Amino acid sequence: MNQLLGHTAQTPQAPQTPQASRASQAPRAAAAGPPSAPQESERLARVLLNRLSEPGDAVVGRWLRELPAVEVVRAIRDGDVPDHPGLDSARLAAYQARLPGLAPADDLKRVRDAGGRFIIPGDTEWPSQLDDLGDGRPIGLWTTGTGSLRLLALRSVALVGSRACTAYGAHVAGELSAQLAERGWVVVSGAAYGIDAAAHRGALAVGGMTVAVLACGVDVAYPKGNAELIRRIGVQGLLVSELPPGEHPNRFRFVLRNRVIAALTRGTVVVEAALRSGALSTARRARDLNRHTMGVAGPVTSELSAGVHALIRSGGATLVTDATEITDLVGAIGDDLAPQRSGPVLPRDLLEPAVARVLEAVPATAEGAPVERLARQSGLPPDEVLQRLYELVSLGFVERHGAHWRVVRRRR
Repeated sequence: MNQLLGHTAQTPQAPQTPQASRASQAPRAAAAGPPSAPQESERLARVLLNRLSEPGDAVVGRWLRELPAVEVVRAIRDGDVPDHPGLDSARLAAYQARLPGLAPADDLKRVRDAGGRFIIPGDTEWPSQLDDLGDGRPIGLWTTGTGSLRLLALRSVALVGSRACTAYGAHVAGELSAQLAERGWVVVSGAAYGIDAAAHRGALAVGGMTVAVLACGVDVAYPKGNAELIRRIGVQGLLVSELPPGEHPNRFRFVLRNRVIAALTRGTVVVEAALRSGALSTARRARDLNRHTMGVAGPVTSELSAGVHALIRSGGATLVTDATEITDLVGAIGDDLAPQRSGPVLPRDLLEPAVARVLEAVPATAEGAPVERLARQSGLPPDEVLQRLYELVSLGFVERHGAHWRVVRRRR
């Protein structure tokens, strides 16, 4: 296997900076011990396959369900895959053309030098909910930052939306993210401009945890305008990517990245999205994976909210307005319930029905009305009306003016 991969599985550990050491402590602490030699060989093989194929490659995914990654690499190199479903000669040739010059051990060293790691199925840190992606499950994930991805994903919510968002959308995304972080939820997004950036900043602002799923290598700051934000997420949160170090994004990788966001989290909230928006693809994937899909309404005149409105109207998403309504859907039954909403309780709301009927009959005019007229208006006997009027006087609702009764005018 060592010869097959072109490097020994025992790669030297690069000296770690204090930051890199802190970044790797959490996941290592969660592990029962050092990885076994077979698991490390499997890791090297998956790093190589990660270079050979694009994210979500179902052909490789189906293969990995049948064989260990070590055997898949050997079969590709030898061309011994005649019966593999979906693997024609052209695809096999494309895989083989990428083989020369690949150095998986160098990729692992590169991410370790950046304070990161490459996690694969079977690792303690691997989030098992990614298995819901079936043959499109990631071969492995490159991560850098603090904390265990598996544990962080257990209580996480995705906030996504338009890159060219409005001030309203950015404000709502930041508020929702901060509220979720203050309740102990992890905010997951894609580190893009607009809603993604606002969501990450909202969590960071209150000292919360946030995870950025990138469409490039974890050592590549994209977009460049968010380089400082991405750096902060790598220190305070976690950066995650399917793509190996040094890889840059393209349009298809953004779309494929969205499926990981949808599968990783308990639910997806679309804050703002036009009718054609990548954020809607995340929502659709979340819905297909039986995750909770939520949307935030915006102005009906805004094209950037039209996609969210259509999603809600079609029944594809639940309307949410704050973090309590989000956690009511994605949280534990009985523990994360949203409070019942109601308008303010007015003093007259507490009146008994008969007293309220008399009060409704009392005019607000200066001259007021006699008891006989109030009896006719309320449908109650005059004696009972008089009794109720004195109760209302005690409560400060009405006053007597000679033989007439009138509503007390409140001083402003």
